[in-house]
Amino acid sequence: MTAHNGGCHCGNIRLIFSSVIEPGRMEVRACQCSFCRRHGSLAVADPGGALMIAVKDGALLQRYMFGLRTAEYLICRECGVYVAAMTRDDDPRAIVIINALDDRRRFDQRPIAANFDLESMEERLVRRRARWMPVTMRSVSPERGG
Repeated sequence: MTAHNGGCHCGNIRLIFSSVIEPGRMEVRACQCSFCRRHGSLAVADPGGALMIAVKDGALLQRYMFGLRTAEYLICRECGVYVAAMTRDDDPRAIVIINALDDRRRFDQRPIAANFDLESMEERLVRRRARWMPVTMRSVSPERGG
């Protein structure tokens, strides 16, 4: 597994995205929903990989939801960076936003435009379980240094 580190601009949210897939071979998706288009976000996920999210100050973590409200879009309230989206169920799955990764330039393939507007709630949940990756979140005490 290769670990790709990243996070928000101010350092409140840190990411470790682990995958056996080389960045240049990973499918990059450009979701066409209004939220993702306004952020210019490009996302990746490896169902066989994992995402770890560490948050120093939970009060600065914005969990935004819209549409079917089946996922939380994680944004830092301090610096405004959108870092990931994760499901809201008992087996959380996630995508990571490439621009939040330190080695983002390695994910250089042409993005695939993805439009999920016609999915039912069940279709969306099934797709995410199959294509998104396991995610864990933890709080990090600022005095411990992360």
